Amino acid sequence: MIIGICGGTGSGKTTLARKIIETVGRDEVILVEQDSYYRNLADMPLDERHQANFDHPDSIDSEMLVNHLKRLRGGQPIEMPVYDFVTHTREDKSEHIDPKPVVIVEGILIFAEPRVLDLLDVRIFVDTPDDIRLIRRLRRDINERGRSFEQTLWQYQHTIRPMHYEFVESSKRHADIILPEGGNPDITSEFICSLVREKLEKK
Repeated sequence: MIIGICGGTGSGKTTLARKIIETVGRDEVILVEQDSYYRNLADMPLDERHQANFDHPDSIDSEMLVNHLKRLRGGQPIEMPVYDFVTHTREDKSEHIDPKPVVIVEGILIFAEPRVLDLLDVRIFVDTPDDIRLIRRLRRDINERGRSFEQTLWQYQHTIRPMHYEFVESSKRHADIILPEGGNPDITSEFICSLVREKLEKK
């Protein structure tokens, strides 16, 4: 069973995913983050990497992501890439992931890629206001990814915001469940947990 959690940057996708994992149980669920599948920009100068559009579907190695999701669904392990968000490159190491009954895949563009969309049994969209998402993005990029305030704001204005309305917001129509205002992670995780158990019992 594959659950897709989509939504804009800073919407609370990862928080919800972790709540579901805690509720359902780590022995039953694995998390695949679309961010791990960004293309390797090692061949580009660092200044150009900072200017790259990371919010367009072309920035994701969707071929590898789809292949890995199919392998997990088929009961096969994967070697998930490890991405360095400071240098915008893939690290030499990878993360070994063994298959489990439930796979959660989360990312801003998973509903915009038809091949990923077709693999999802449950589609959740976390719909959070722009101002909250921007604040969260600023906090994360400055504290965790080595960006300056000016760099993050430039990226938000030039790529994040326009790509959100072109690809992310428009993909909301594919959702089975839309969580307005980001929803309540505790209540939502309980609901999803019940849904997961029901589907697993049927299978």
